[in-house]
Amino acid sequence: MDSAFLISAFATLFVVIDPIGLSPLFVAMTAGMEAKRRRAIAVRACVIAVAILLAFALFGEALLGFVGISMAAFKIAGGALLFLTALDMLFERRQSRREDQADDDSHADPSVFPLALPLIAGPGAIATMILLVSDGTWATFGAVSAVMISVILVCFVLFLAAPLFERVLGKTGINIVTRILGMLLAALSVQFVLDGLAEFGIGLG
Repeated sequence: MDSAFLISAFATLFVVIDPIGLSPLFVAMTAGMEAKRRRAIAVRACVIAVAILLAFALFGEALLGFVGISMAAFKIAGGALLFLTALDMLFERRQSRREDQADDDSHADPSVFPLALPLIAGPGAIATMILLVSDGTWATFGAVSAVMISVILVCFVLFLAAPLFERVLGKTGINIVTRILGMLLAALSVQFVLDGLAEFGIGLG
């Protein structure tokens, strides 16, 4: 396997998945949780994201095509879901739910949504995986899968460092960062929708 291709694949997936950018999001979404619960959420989110990306690398376009869903439609749907998460972060709805469920074992779990999907294994990462394995060989699939797993391992390591971020920022800092990131997430979700509309040939510019 060409080393230039592997380096390019790693750089592309790293930029698209953005482990560094996801770290403060993980802090905001798991603020106040015990370390053990945070680790469990980090493991679950990363494992599910790997499974999703592997599935799309294997079946990708065929899977979406079978159910009649275009990648553009997938981007729009992912953007809409991400926007709802952004609203939760902006208006502290997530924290309110946690307080209401303080005596309940079934606390809100962000590992599947929005961490695994659409933040880690988002439309961009899915589309990138499909593109990188487009030559259809098992060697390429194996190499790209290994690269993708290495990027998500970086995510996992940074997620484990969440308590350090929380201690540095403090409760007030977390609240401020949560709202700022909520704004950024809202903008990112709108960008997903705009990208999807552009692929449909609907230009809003």
